[in-house]
Amino acid sequence: MVDQLWWKTGVIYQIYPRSFKDTTGIGIGDLLGIIDSLDYLNNGTPGSLGIDAIWLSPVYPSPQVDFGYDVSDYCDIDPIFGNLEIFARLVDEAHKRGIRIIMDLVFNHTSDRHPWFRESRSELQNSKRDWYIWHAGKKGKPPNNWGSYFGGSAWQWDEITGQYYLAMFTSQQPDLNWRNPAVKQALFNVMRFWLDRGVDGFRLDVYNQYFKDVRFRSNPRKLNPLGFIYSFWGQEHIYDRDQPEMYEVLSDMRKLVDAYPERMMIGETADEDDYTKALDYYGRQNDGLHLAFNFDFLKSKWQPAYFRLAIRKWEENLPDWGWPAYVLSNHDVTRHFSRYNRGRQGLPRAKIAAAMQLTLRGTPTLYYGEEIGQAEVKLTRKQILDPPGKRYWPFYQGRDGCRAPMQWDNSPQAGFSSTGSWLPVNPDYRFKNVAVQQNDPASLLTFYQRLIALRKKTAALQIGNLILIDNNHKRILAYRRQIEDRKILVILNFSRRPQTLDLKADNSLYVLLGTHRNDTSILTDNQVALAGNEVLIIREGKNAKEENE
Repeated sequence: MVDQLWWKTGVIYQIYPRSFKDTTGIGIGDLLGIIDSLDYLNNGTPGSLGIDAIWLSPVYPSPQVDFGYDVSDYCDIDPIFGNLEIFARLVDEAHKRGIRIIMDLVFNHTSDRHPWFRESRSELQNSKRDWYIWHAGKKGKPPNNWGSYFGGSAWQWDEITGQYYLAMFTSQQPDLNWRNPAVKQALFNVMRFWLDRGVDGFRLDVYNQYFKDVRFRSNPRKLNPLGFIYSFWGQEHIYDRDQPEMYEVLSDMRKLVDAYPERMMIGETADEDDYTKALDYYGRQNDGLHLAFNFDFLKSKWQPAYFRLAIRKWEENLPDWGWPAYVLSNHDVTRHFSRYNRGRQGLPRAKIAAAMQLTLRGTPTLYYGEEIGQAEVKLTRKQILDPPGKRYWPFYQGRDGCRAPMQWDNSPQAGFSSTGSWLPVNPDYRFKNVAVQQNDPASLLTFYQRLIALRKKTAALQIGNLILIDNNHKRILAYRRQIEDRKILVILNFSRRPQTLDLKADNSLYVLLGTHRNDTSILTDNQVALAGNEVLIIREGKNAKEENE
């Protein structure tokens, strides 16, 4: 029997605070806007979305060079979002509704305006010099070939002290030196600061980059045509991430978090080649991450084979205590409604994706707006604010397109703000918004509500095991979720054309939720015929129709 912990049974909802709801009229979302929207997220009624936890992208004080991922103070709230008093109110109001709060911990680097870095770069002999990664270089050049995620060298020359500092992202985001015990202690104190204020968990930003090779060896090169213009992609990232010291640090983090009841950590692994490396960080004796995102799943093409492979890799390689975590969209990638919208199949494919993510074994994380099918916003170069988007336009248009304002209604600015917005609102907001979809039984939002409600009342969907069915079918993804003698069958047709699935079922079948037929239909044939893009969620059992979860 799987532990019925909230972070295993629940649904996480990522909010990008700048873009969720603006109550101050400055065109940037804020904490009060999130508080005002809590009833929409979960007020305990079928009319709300029904999520169980909010993951907040960073709300700390920041120069906003990388929109909060350049932190200048870990223990406060940026005034554009509110203050600590408003944050405390958010935690309290969320908890009243059974919603947990997960904070984003950006511990690989700080802003160059953080007091720690200002001290560190002030002089070579400063007590905080070793809080960051400095190097004199070699023969007037950077010490190695490590590249920045955003292009160019990861080493930045500092005129003040005549040395290089490491910055794996923008030049304004210097990397912390986790080999210094004082840094570790300071960051652990940050965790305690937020845990003491009722935060329920942490999302760890690029945690597997905390440690770098102590000898500063250059990464081997790999064959990639883009490596000639973007050095980061032309390297095997052996020495700038995934160092063995990570295991001990995550174990110590786990002890700290577990000292507080019902808290958790979920990790973002920085690895473009093999995301199964994240499995190692669940720990060697259940002493690492509680959850790690499966980005193989996120990057799958719209074919059952790709999703099936990502699921199987996770299921077969997770340690016994491990638990999957599935995500399809976030603040760094093109929204999946747009990625999979081919031949005007955006809506039916969005329903298939929702059904898949919310019925697999594991914890689903939704990205704000995906429940209404929010699409990527097309931006001009002038409108793009994201650093790499500017640098590599038009070949790379940045991440801002997935961060456009939440579409609440068809009023000006989509109900996001009373004035303007830091990013343009998607023009489709007039017909694609929460207000319209809440009253439409066929809408994507209503489908999400029904899926989440079904998940909540169905033990097999929350904590049951998973068995893949017909692994060779080219158009259908099918699997069973089972706990004891309770079975749920999920069948998803990825094709716009009708398909059939051979199904050996000794018991009766009862449709719990679907997209193309009455929810009270009973299937008895060993061959299931599906309409194009059909979703079927079925209860199996001798008395499937009468059974109650």
